[in-house]
Amino acid sequence: MFRYQIKIEYDGTDFVGWQYQKNGESIQGVLQKILLQFLKKKIIVVGSGRTDSGVHAIEQSAHIDLEKKIFEKKKFLQSLNFYLRNYPIAITDIKEKDQNFHARHSAKKRTYKYVIINRMSPSVLKKNRAWHIRKKLDVKLMKKGSKMLLGTHDFSTFRTSSCQAKSPIKTMEKISIKKSKDKITLKFVSRSFLQQQVRSMVGCIKYLGEGKWSVDNFKKSFKSKKRSNCAPPAPACGLYLERIKY
Repeated sequence: MFRYQIKIEYDGTDFVGWQYQKNGESIQGVLQKILLQFLKKKIIVVGSGRTDSGVHAIEQSAHIDLEKKIFEKKKFLQSLNFYLRNYPIAITDIKEKDQNFHARHSAKKRTYKYVIINRMSPSVLKKNRAWHIRKKLDVKLMKKGSKMLLGTHDFSTFRTSSCQAKSPIKTMEKISIKKSKDKITLKFVSRSFLQQQVRSMVGCIKYLGEGKWSVDNFKKSFKSKKRSNCAPPAPACGLYLERIKY
């Protein structure tokens, strides 16, 4: 068997998420369907992690095992994208890996990006691709609060009840918040994340930025380790899986 890493870009708006589900179309399900059409064999696509319904990916990573070696990668890539032409999904790269490589378990860092459009008028071009917030946000306060999340902590406040992670303890390696005109971009880097952790953190940071919470309120919510003290999670439309580092 030959193992290959594939990198995937997708608009998650109309999907139930990455993972195959019976109740709707998923990214994994579409990829496995087109691989079956193309190769005439059932191929399992193993992703680096799940993205929820409505979440996008700039560079999702996955691996597949094939019986035959790919000799013309460019042609193989073109063929897969031809089969994907009716879906908002593209395979951007394919690389041969050894059998020890695992898209999920070998990952050392994951980077998520969240985009906010902060202005009165809705964004036509960013519809379903950003969170539109009318009230002006205080970016300095947002940055101050986000610094509390850096390092190793119990992130139970930001953990959804359906999360299957063994432990709520995660290490947040880097957080950046940048504003350019009416666009605010938040980035989070960690080896792994809890289910809905990023969207929940963004929801709390937004509360801070719009003045609903003080820095002390933000800190109390985080330190309480209680999901009931979390602000409403940010919508999925503004979230992007940006990069997986191995």
